[in-house]
Amino acid sequence: MDPTQISHLALDIGGTLIKLVYFSANGDYSEESRNGCSVVKGRLCFAKFETRKIDDCLEFIRFNILHHSGVQQPNGEGHDKLYVKTVPREAFTYLDGQKKFVEIDHNDLYPYLLVNIGSGVSMIKVDGDGKYERISGTSLGGGTFLGLGKLLTKCKSFDELLELSHHGNNRVIDMLVGDIYGGTDYSKIGLSSTAIASSFGKAISDGKELEDYQPEDVARSLLRMISNNIGQIAYLNALRFGLKRIFFGGFFIRGLEYTMDTISVAVHFWSRGEAKAMFLRHEGFLGALGAFTSYNDQSHNDLKPHHHTVQRAILNCSGHNFRHIPVTSNLNESETIECSINLV
Repeated sequence: MDPTQISHLALDIGGTLIKLVYFSANGDYSEESRNGCSVVKGRLCFAKFETRKIDDCLEFIRFNILHHSGVQQPNGEGHDKLYVKTVPREAFTYLDGQKKFVEIDHNDLYPYLLVNIGSGVSMIKVDGDGKYERISGTSLGGGTFLGLGKLLTKCKSFDELLELSHHGNNRVIDMLVGDIYGGTDYSKIGLSSTAIASSFGKAISDGKELEDYQPEDVARSLLRMISNNIGQIAYLNALRFGLKRIFFGGFFIRGLEYTMDTISVAVHFWSRGEAKAMFLRHEGFLGALGAFTSYNDQSHNDLKPHHHTVQRAILNCSGHNFRHIPVTSNLNESETIECSINLV
């Protein structure tokens, strides 16, 4: 098969963001693998756009002539395959300020819980390659954070709100256990004086109006509330099915240390250390990557005659070609991964 026929574009269109993954082949890219399959070398590239600016995304695609080689289905089905199977140093834990990459045994990957945090939150139990089930979710996700944040702080964008929260102190607004019971040690029942008893609880009795609070403190409290809630619900669903491994993804996280630490603390607290929260460097592109790797050959009436697809593309990213990016880096279109695709 001619490598120019690769279906190399995938879109994940969410309520807030459009995530784009595309494969850019090298000039001299064609070779044959041991099993006789064609191998195409190139780079896997990433880009994101606001959903309300979908025309910008389409123009980006047209400008880069991505559609000349085929169009991928715009859905995120297949993210259960997960990128940790092909990209080294993809999964990591973050707790108490310590980040640690996790080596995943592919023979011991399943089952696990995948928590995708977008505008809303979906929780998917994955039992094997292609075997998954959405078991729960919540409407309190990134859209809630941004929506309430805009109303309460006048921030105009998600990134602006996250940056604001970085400078805030949630204890100014959140009611802590210590605020209710004083300095008493409640460790015997699993509580500390710094645990949040009620998010935004101090606003009840402070006698203040919204303008009396610093917007960065409001943003911090809001981020803590959403993250804690997601972490707890994720653990409770993992508990339902006896899952010890939980992967968190989605653009809500954005590699922000405080968000990851809050989710990790919630999972650690409610599971008493038995369950583990793990994060992914390419967290925001799971849906698009799933669409990219799971496409099945079928006829599409809306495709032009010169568009071609392959039955399946298997992504290979070798460790020595992999460009390591700091855990806390926000992935953007300028960061790519060297890889190859087997056409089977």
